Amino acid sequence: MKTETMEKIMAQAKTIAVVGFSSKATKAGYYVPAYLKEQGYRIIPVNPNLAEGLGETAVPTLSDITEPVDLVLIFQRSENVPPFVDEAIEIGAKAVWMQLGIAHEAAAQKAKTAGLDVVQDACMLVEHRRWAQ
Repeated sequence: MKTETMEKIMAQAKTIAVVGFSSKATKAGYYVPAYLKEQGYRIIPVNPNLAEGLGETAVPTLSDITEPVDLVLIFQRSENVPPFVDEAIEIGAKAVWMQLGIAHEAAAQKAKTAGLDVVQDACMLVEHRRWAQ
């Protein structure tokens, strides 16, 4: 089930909003979206402390995005996830992906109830490499 959901997201998503995008190349919040951009995904960095990332204009919150978003990729501590899931639902995202080590069952259930596909505790870079082979 989880693999099917991941494959569906990776196949269908075009625009990915990255919550917790980092300007530090050694952090997963930077190198995972950098990899995804190389694979042809459009990346929108979401970080109130950055003006840009990977050549894209950064936005402070998901609500500041002015185009459709397919996936909200979350790099935040698990306890900080719920408001980002709420925003993902509000902006009409199709899916939420919580990076490796990040999970929030109540927020995930809320997203699923709202019709979003949800992945928790999985690295999108690792899963994409496996899927793309």
